[in-house]
Amino acid sequence: MIFAAATTADVAGVVALLAADAIGDVILGEDAAQAAYAVMLAEGNTQLFVARDGVGVAATYQLSILHGLSLTASCRAVLEGVRVRDDLRGQGIGAALLADAEARARAAGAVRIQLTSKVQRDRAHAFYARHGFVASHVGMKKLL
Repeated sequence: MIFAAATTADVAGVVALLAADAIGDVILGEDAAQAAYAVMLAEGNTQLFVARDGVGVAATYQLSILHGLSLTASCRAVLEGVRVRDDLRGQGIGAALLADAEARARAAGAVRIQLTSKVQRDRAHAFYARHGFVASHVGMKKLL
């Protein structure tokens, strides 16, 4: 699979992948999703990537590049919204997705890539561990 920067035409397909996830996110309507995508692009530190097949969006991820003073002022990448369409799982697309994200993170100067995953996602955690991710921190979130 080849991953490329998403376009506005891909947003509906990405939202469909998010909606198909049983543990998933709050799903936006088309107008709200397009508006959120426009804001994300305007901010400039986050990009949405997709792989397409003859059906539509086959897989997607969101990558943010963050600079800061912590961790010896290292640049890091945050990987979010990782999804592979259900009918395509088990074919190596997830591994290709991670390799693509890592290559883009390195190219942007990141020295680490991090992600969070809901505690219920045991299969996803095992997948990430097989690809070198380590559960090294406790993540916490608070709604505002």
